[in-house]
Amino acid sequence: MSENQPKQLTRHDMREIALRCVYQHLLLGTDIRKCVFDAMRGNNNIDGYLYALTIGTIEHEQEYIDIISKYLRKDWSFDRLSVLEQAILLVSLQEILQNDIPKPVVINEAIKLAKKYCDDDSYKLINGVLDQL
Repeated sequence: MSENQPKQLTRHDMREIALRCVYQHLLLGTDIRKCVFDAMRGNNNIDGYLYALTIGTIEHEQEYIDIISKYLRKDWSFDRLSVLEQAILLVSLQEILQNDIPKPVVINEAIKLAKKYCDDDSYKLINGVLDQL
């Protein structure tokens, strides 16, 4: 690989980019397409998987919020989750429902992201919700 060629992104890398973009969209109202473009440093050649994880997630955002809400404790609502937890759950639903990624793979990746970016026990909530799907 030459120095001028961009590094090939792994699916884990794409999940992290998707998490950051969906998080910015939820928190700041950032246009998801602009966020992806900026994350790719102005490169318009966006991998289809990354496109689905970002733009696809936001296209189905309300549908996914409704699904997630069904699996939360009765005294919780989607809005009560941290924005990072919301973003991880939304991207995870996109992977399971639209990208046909096996649920155990998605749960494992979601737990990794939660342990890296969220509060100590967030991964338990994320695991519990995704496991019920």
